[in-house]
Amino acid sequence: MLHDKIIVLTGGADGIGWECAKAYAKAGAVVCILDKSQIPISRLNELHTQQNIAITCNLTNEEEVATAMTTIIEKFGRIDAIHNNAGIAHPSKTLDQTSNQEWDLLMNVNVKSILYTTRYALAYLKESQGCILNTSSLTATIGQDNHAAYVATKGAINALTKAMALDYAPYKIRVNTVSPAAINTPTLQSWSKEQPNKEQMQHYLDKLQPLGNMPTGDVIADACVFLLSNAARFITGTILPVSGGAELGYRSII
Repeated sequence: MLHDKIIVLTGGADGIGWECAKAYAKAGAVVCILDKSQIPISRLNELHTQQNIAITCNLTNEEEVATAMTTIIEKFGRIDAIHNNAGIAHPSKTLDQTSNQEWDLLMNVNVKSILYTTRYALAYLKESQGCILNTSSLTATIGQDNHAAYVATKGAINALTKAMALDYAPYKIRVNTVSPAAINTPTLQSWSKEQPNKEQMQHYLDKLQPLGNMPTGDVIADACVFLLSNAARFITGTILPVSGGAELGYRSII
């Protein structure tokens, strides 16, 4: 479904990002991972092709993002898609308890990084009539206690997706967002350990989604493959829940 596409994937070192990297490569794409963590060649080789690359990049640093995009263009000559997946969830706090530094870091990683990737790849996406995909969260539409700043960033991503979809539609560039609920990733496991009732948290997360226990990131990756593929060629400005029905209404969680 993604044969020969050059896909830039931020935050692809683990969790949902790594599952997407594997799915994109399996679907025929060349994956260019931008992540603050270095990915060993041995792990990159798990993608089963020689062309995929990983660039260690601080996505809150505009110069590093610009350099990374230049590197990708020099190597592959084009960009067909960007998946803005990088994100952090820390800290678990109400708004008044959130420090300036914590607020700024969340906004910079989760939202401002999208500004930078778009700024330095848009010209190439215009040439390829490519697409942009963002990773949001179900919390953006239903809220979450003790995560005000995080929820704010995900709400911003949803609104930004719709604005970008309108702005770039004249260039045949599609912009969509995938919205997970509870997905078993290193980030979520780290988050659950911060909670005061961490012993009950796993049970809660497994019961959150009517379709079954908390899944791994492959369920998100499958949806992302579709949204980046030609099968979704007339879909733009969409916030797609991949949530197992977590948002569908009141029910007993025992």
